[in-house]
Formats: sequence, C-alpha cells, structure tokens
Amino acid sequence: MKTAHDLVAAAKTRVQEIPVDAAEQAVRDADVLVDVRESDEFAAGHLPGAIHISRGLLEFRFSGMPALQSRDLKIVLYCKTSGRAALAAAALHDMGYLNVQSIAGGYDAWVAAGKPVAKPQATSFE
Repeated sequence: MKTAHDLVAAAKTRVQEIPVDAAEQAVRDADVLVDVRESDEFAAGHLPGAIHISRGLLEFRFSGMPALQSRDLKIVLYCKTSGRAALAAAALHDMGYLNVQSIAGGYDAWVAAGKPVAKPQATSFE
C-alpha cells in the first residue's frame, strides 16, 4: 500500500520543482501564482500576488474558472514544504497544463530565505 509520502515522491519525479533562489524570477514570469495550502495558512501569510486555491479544490477551480482554463498558462504553485504543491502540479499536468512549476521547500523555504511575505491587515473596529 502506498503512503502519502510515496505519492509525493512519485509526483516529484514528474513535475518541475524550482529552487527557492530561482523562485522570485519564476513568480515574476508566471501568469498565476497559486497557494495550495489551507485557508488559515494562507491568511497567516503568503507570497505577494498569490491566489488561494486549496489542494482539495484545485481541479474544480481550474476547470470552473475561465481565466484558468488556458493550458498554456505559466503556473507556479507552492504549499508549506512542497508535498501538496507537487501533488497539485502532477494533477494539473494530468489535466493537460503545459507550464507548471512548484517551489522546492515551499513557503517555509521562501520565508527562511528572507523573501517577502504578504499578510492581510487585521480589521480594526475602532
């Protein structure tokens, strides 16, 4: 029986992971930057310019949103450490997307490298 780690390892053999030191350029070149973490993770901080589509909804959102349906889109994905992003990238490849990359080490590697992070402003009721 395969484990989640087995599935991630298999996905990583099929997808293009970019090292965090090359990720800023890849993000600039991308048509869309997607954070596949959960909502609370995204709300705590995310890469500037990222849209949030949790891993569990990825295929449905890409199928249902006209702006995301072109198979030629340049897509960069990330999650916390790169496992969910690898699975997401493999799924998008299976759907026919041609230019999909994921950030090796994910959000944690991005933060550890001192790269910029966007955090939503807390709502003030004063």
